[in-house]
Amino acid sequence: MDPECSRLLPALCAVLADPSQAVADDTCLEKLLDWFKTVTEAGSSLLLLQENPCLVDLLSHVLDLKPQNMSPRVLSFSLCLAGTFAAQEDCFEYLQQGQLLLGLFGEVGPLSWAAWSVPTVRSGWIRGLKSLAQHPSGLHFLGDSGAVDALFSLQGDSSLFVASAASQLLVHILALSMQGKAAGSPNLQGSAWPSCAQKIVDHVEACLCSTAAPQVTQALNVLTTTFGRCHSPWTEVLWGQLSPLVAHLLESDPIPAAHSLVDLLLSVARSGPWDMVVGGPSSPVFASADCGLWETMARMLSCLSPTQAGPLALGTLKLQHCPQALRSQAFGVLLQPLVCILRATAQAPGPPGLLGETTEGGSMTVDTLLSSKSACVGLLCQTLAHLEELQPLPQHPLPWPQTLLVEAAVIILQLCDGSAAPSSSEGGRLCGALAGCIRVQRAALDFLGTLSQGTSSWELMQQVFAVLLETLESPASSPTVLKKAFQATLRWLLDSPSSPSCSDLGPHAQLFLRELFPVVQKRLCSPCWEVRDSALEFLTHLTTCWGGEADFREALLASEVPKLTWQLLRDPESYVRASAVTAMGKLSSQGLQAASESSGHPEVHQGLVGELLHILSVDSEGFPRRAVARVFTEWVRDSHADVARDTEWFVATVLQVVSRDLDWEVRAQGLELVQVFLAQTLAQPNPHCPYAVTLPKVTPPSPLPEVLRTLCQLQIFDFAFRALFDCDRPVAQKACDLLLFLKDKTAPCSGLQEPGDSSDVTSVEATLQRWQAGEQSHPLGNLEPEEVLAALRSMDLEGLQGRLAESSDHVEKSPQSLLQDVLATVAVLEENVADCY
Repeated sequence: MDPECSRLLPALCAVLADPSQAVADDTCLEKLLDWFKTVTEAGSSLLLLQENPCLVDLLSHVLDLKPQNMSPRVLSFSLCLAGTFAAQEDCFEYLQQGQLLLGLFGEVGPLSWAAWSVPTVRSGWIRGLKSLAQHPSGLHFLGDSGAVDALFSLQGDSSLFVASAASQLLVHILALSMQGKAAGSPNLQGSAWPSCAQKIVDHVEACLCSTAAPQVTQALNVLTTTFGRCHSPWTEVLWGQLSPLVAHLLESDPIPAAHSLVDLLLSVARSGPWDMVVGGPSSPVFASADCGLWETMARMLSCLSPTQAGPLALGTLKLQHCPQALRSQAFGVLLQPLVCILRATAQAPGPPGLLGETTEGGSMTVDTLLSSKSACVGLLCQTLAHLEELQPLPQHPLPWPQTLLVEAAVIILQLCDGSAAPSSSEGGRLCGALAGCIRVQRAALDFLGTLSQGTSSWELMQQVFAVLLETLESPASSPTVLKKAFQATLRWLLDSPSSPSCSDLGPHAQLFLRELFPVVQKRLCSPCWEVRDSALEFLTHLTTCWGGEADFREALLASEVPKLTWQLLRDPESYVRASAVTAMGKLSSQGLQAASESSGHPEVHQGLVGELLHILSVDSEGFPRRAVARVFTEWVRDSHADVARDTEWFVATVLQVVSRDLDWEVRAQGLELVQVFLAQTLAQPNPHCPYAVTLPKVTPPSPLPEVLRTLCQLQIFDFAFRALFDCDRPVAQKACDLLLFLKDKTAPCSGLQEPGDSSDVTSVEATLQRWQAGEQSHPLGNLEPEEVLAALRSMDLEGLQGRLAESSDHVEKSPQSLLQDVLATVAVLEENVADCY
């Protein structure tokens, strides 16, 4: 330990032991615990206590006070600290000599204190025990001190954090007890279990036999964590011993703790040799598959309600290896609600056997589905989310019933928006239950979006495009539903069968676009700003994907969409203005803003560049200004026509505005624009692709001296040097990277002579030093290339880059500073108390 820290420790311990001293908050104490843990991991805890006896005095003082007056947070800290020291066996024995650990963690310790009623104290006690339980001596202590029995009780604690920590510690103790049995005998029965482990197993057995659901839940949670973490042979014996009790739970009606039981079965299934789940355990646990697990899971799927069975069915299907019959049953359980809806709304019978083949394991009636509206909505949302999660996985069931799923998603959306016309009474009841249900609409649109891949049937695509168009047109569609409808529409357009050129829109998508743009046009005029924003985002994505495609351009320019997008640059809502800037930037890049130029607006004569510069200069919100800066950067990168006319004027004009902006993200984006401009001017590859072998399509580079003079005239160095000392670290980092790039490129320059007048260089360096000190009112003046080169060579940019890469609190994170902070905080609190009186 650092000598200065050792010097401060006695004062710290005195403060913590004094009930009249107030510690500011838990954060400092948690940092202290982290520091002590680091110190003990790096060296001997026993030596640390011997060299700093004040630490032992602190722990003893906690017991001497009979801590009715001690702060719960300090008491919790002391318990955690004792456990941290006792994690090393020799230090454990040292602390045990004075019965210190027994007083802190035994039955006569905190469990009998009034402070035990505070959850923080109970949590600290558990954390201390977990740190202590790292060696055989600690394990014997847990068994002899009554701590394990206290943990059994804490599993039902009113604090969820305490209850969870107690269960986790029981698993830790069980695993530690069985470490010597990792390669143990195949007959670990009865007395063969170590005493601590036997005590925990007996408690779990008793809880599984209990008629109280909370106790069953506690036992199942311990087992779930055990099989999830421990993959040694003894867990096979444990499952063989307890699986009959687990299976017996299925005979109760209702099944107790069904959710926890599902978690347990899936945890056991993932730990077995028959299912080496990706990212799961790498060593087999069970010696054979004949342990009744699959039969128990099959019974469970049959016994649970549809809502409870869904997670088990999904988990079963995500297993890489399990019996095919069980997979079929699980998939049938997942599909039941959708099949029920298709049957109830079918206008004509589908292909023979189709619905029957997908519902092995039982069928669901409309009465079951509509047992209550909330249950119906919850089940449908869960089912759609599970199928959405399953669809992209390589182990999803084959054959995948794509047609059935698309038709089900379509009919659910039609039931929600009221466009379905069911002929049966069951269909009418479904329509009444789901009409206007936003939750189900959102889930169905998400699921429909995932089904875009793998659908080549034109009839199906017609149904999908029709229902998406209905949703987008419906005045009843909420903003969130419309956003998801736009997202699903984009996915189906992207995945629609295309013409021979893979980037072109397919013929079906082209027909759909002609109907789509009038809807987008309508949504751009919505009184709800979220809808206008979603429509603009959708337009931006469309233009990015197909802005150069003839049919898309024709359909877009035939609508009022470009003109409306232009008008939204002046929208009252800043988010919409930002999205309009992005959309107009993309339209302009593709030459698609022609419609706006004939709109008759007085500001159009200055062009889009002028309008965006106006937003960058005067908009009161940061989002639109950031969007303009990003658009301008992309325009420079892509050699946009309006930029290419006079790139130097454009860059200088933008930087003049950006340099005065109060938003650090705008200033940082200005530096990005400069970097792109420099990469093109110096004919370097795009900075975002450092390993690219082809150069950007730019004009041949000018000689370096001319480039430097141009950069000086454009005030780029003035902007970069000011940004180097920006109060916002990301801006300073980007400026430093930019100047290092320039320094590297100008290093081999031999075409420039040293400046004739060294006083000019001295003046520049003096100005930069004043800027670094925060006095940026002094201008650099008109720089010459020679002065810039000298300044770049004289500055330690590499060192500055390293300092900027450090966290802002790297100095304050030292242990010495932490101890000083705690002591200083106590002093300040004392002063405040004195002032109050």
